[in-house]
Amino acid sequence: MLRLVRYLKDYKKESVLAPLFKFLEAAFELLVPLVIAKIIDVGIANKDSEYIIKMGILLVSLAVIGLSSAIVAQYFSAKAATGFGTKLRDDLFAHILSFSHAETDILGRDTLVTRVTNDSDQVQNGVNRFFRLVLRSPFIVAGAFIMSFNIDAKMSIIAFTVIVILAIIVSVIMSKSIGLYRNVQRKLDKVLGKTGENLSGIRVIRAFSKEEGEVSEYNDATKDLYNDQVMVGNISALLNPLTYVVVNLGIVAILQAGAIQVNIGNLSTGQVVALINYMSQILVELVKLANLIILLAKASACAKRINEIFDIKSSIKGGKLKLEINNFEGDIISFEDVGFAYPKAKQEALSDISFCIKKGETIGIIGGTGSGKSSLINLIPRFYDISRGKIKLAGKDIKEYSLESIRENIALVEQKSRLFRGDIKSNLLWGDNNASEQELYEAATIAQAVDVINSKENKLNSEVAMYGNNFSGGQKQRLSIARSLVKKAGILILDDSSSALDYATDSRLRKAIKQIKNITTLIVSQRIVSIKNADRIIVLDDGKIVGIGTHDKLLESNPIYREIYNSQIMSEEDSNEK
Repeated sequence: MLRLVRYLKDYKKESVLAPLFKFLEAAFELLVPLVIAKIIDVGIANKDSEYIIKMGILLVSLAVIGLSSAIVAQYFSAKAATGFGTKLRDDLFAHILSFSHAETDILGRDTLVTRVTNDSDQVQNGVNRFFRLVLRSPFIVAGAFIMSFNIDAKMSIIAFTVIVILAIIVSVIMSKSIGLYRNVQRKLDKVLGKTGENLSGIRVIRAFSKEEGEVSEYNDATKDLYNDQVMVGNISALLNPLTYVVVNLGIVAILQAGAIQVNIGNLSTGQVVALINYMSQILVELVKLANLIILLAKASACAKRINEIFDIKSSIKGGKLKLEINNFEGDIISFEDVGFAYPKAKQEALSDISFCIKKGETIGIIGGTGSGKSSLINLIPRFYDISRGKIKLAGKDIKEYSLESIRENIALVEQKSRLFRGDIKSNLLWGDNNASEQELYEAATIAQAVDVINSKENKLNSEVAMYGNNFSGGQKQRLSIARSLVKKAGILILDDSSSALDYATDSRLRKAIKQIKNITTLIVSQRIVSIKNADRIIVLDDGKIVGIGTHDKLLESNPIYREIYNSQIMSEEDSNEK
């Protein structure tokens, strides 16, 4: 928890004033029992109504001042805690975005979402409560004990005994709760992961009529979480009844002993009432303090989980050179005996990959499912680092370039097109924030997306729903390609990004891209028709290159490429016959 205190550096004033005003509130509250004792012993005993009114006004004044102090303290604590939470979430989110694909694959999306949202909220709540009670509760407990000691030292032993017993109860409950809170957060990760998996795959679930099975698995996960929450809740719930029993027994003991002292003349009635009030204050504040400690234990468990994320550093570090490919001539991309394995994988996904791509070439990449096509192109923007070998961009090792400059020069359209909530224009401007409307339409024309834009009432300002769910698969692919073309990067990678397009649209798209000057294009596709006119085609099989050449050359000499070609031609012929 202490490691996260740095997020309060801009709220030093609030961090001091919040507990200070709570301290003032507590100081005024400690005076109340003494005033009530004076009213009983002096005003009521002497039937002095003027004195009672005067002391009553003092009580009201103490209440008003205490309330004002509490409101100010609440304001400062809320401001500091909210600012703390905002900065923490911003920094945590930025840190997660710095991870390479390797770290996000290992951690999983569900736990990252939980730590940015639920864990951060728990820590923020803990900070808020800490500012409000860190001085108030200990001060009132200690102050009430001192006040009772000044009234009668022997009677204060009862209060001290109560405090010791309550401290033991709180420490036992806290020690039992901390570990359980951590388990609850881990199981919450699992529930969130299951939720995200089912919502993103809802169509598949319905297509296979697996609703009942998924509901059953989800119920098991939530029941497991429920059981742990009930267990920790039951342990925490023991706090209030146990403390109330102990303190009320203490009050009974004070009443019994105080009655005897009043009877023999050692104490006045007002003093006994004051002792009872101080014992009640100890009760209330110890309960608050105990709840604060449990809340801080929960916040501490969440802070530890957040720090675990901060402790993870991206395995990919950029170099100092800036990649410049506009004026470069020669092999723009070069793979030299590259081997690559995914995190925790026992076998390599790619082995002994070697090829060169000249500037301005169009390269097709084809292979069966699981042959390593997407793995290969993910290495070019350094989403992953290779296990062995070397990748060169513009003649230098890719690791010598900064990550920003690499990705500025590479435009990637993934297999699964992703649009973001907003409008069409805001999505296209991801490629270049300074692009004009004319440039957006030029990119859309090449991507065959103009009809998509014009079909909407508000054209470029038309709404894009979350995940682009108000567009078809083909529309999302064309807009994603347009977004990448707006970037005007020197290297364009299309990872099976035209799979939802018909053959005619796909053909027009490839011809339009071919007309772009000084662009190196890599087209990953399952369809030979999409890559047959490429300058060269790389054939992958089981993570290895089994052929490089033109369509005609590979058709003549490469059995795997010929097999893919024949299967697709036969499939088309069968389709035509039908």
